[in-house]
Amino acid sequence: MKLAISAIALFAGSAAAFGPFGAKPAPAAAPAAVESFADNLVGALPPVGFWDPLGFAEKADDALLKKYREAELTHGRVAMLAVLGFLVGEKVEGSSFLFDSQISGPAITHIPQVPEGFWALLLLSIGATEQFRAEKGWVDPSETPIDAPGMLKADYTPGDLGFDPLGLKPEDPEEFREMQTKELQNGRLAMLAAAGFLAQEATDGKGIIEHLTSMS
Repeated sequence: MKLAISAIALFAGSAAAFGPFGAKPAPAAAPAAVESFADNLVGALPPVGFWDPLGFAEKADDALLKKYREAELTHGRVAMLAVLGFLVGEKVEGSSFLFDSQISGPAITHIPQVPEGFWALLLLSIGATEQFRAEKGWVDPSETPIDAPGMLKADYTPGDLGFDPLGLKPEDPEEFREMQTKELQNGRLAMLAAAGFLAQEATDGKGIIEHLTSMS
């Protein structure tokens, strides 16, 4: 009897060597390459290409790069509006129906001249816009780790707020990428232009329109 039990145990152990626990594990398949946000970053154009002289991108992961792009797009859009505001505000001063045509001088002096009620409307408008952006693109703070504040949603494309009342967003991916590039380039130019307008008017106290007309 003991001999039979020993034989069964021996055969069982031998069989186990050919089972899944005794076999050598098959080599793991190489993980599929995952395309990072930086690999397909819009706005890198020849001849400069991916221009990052201070190395911000090298020190950032995809989540941080998305924040950088969101900040660049937002500042570019604000700058484009600012450039228009400089030129239009100075062009119509003294003849506009707004504020009884009392606003005058360089654009950098216009805001202090507006009535106090305008500030309330301005703050409400900015607050509503920022609330809309936060709900669209950011993870709820209650669901965000303490060491990772301001997380963007995984499925959120920086700058894509879903606001397209004129239906200008192309359906074709290549056309959409081209439009994104144009917006970035115009936003970058506008940031430089707005900074130049501010510096010029602060230096000599003359409006941009005044400078342009004096050159002609």
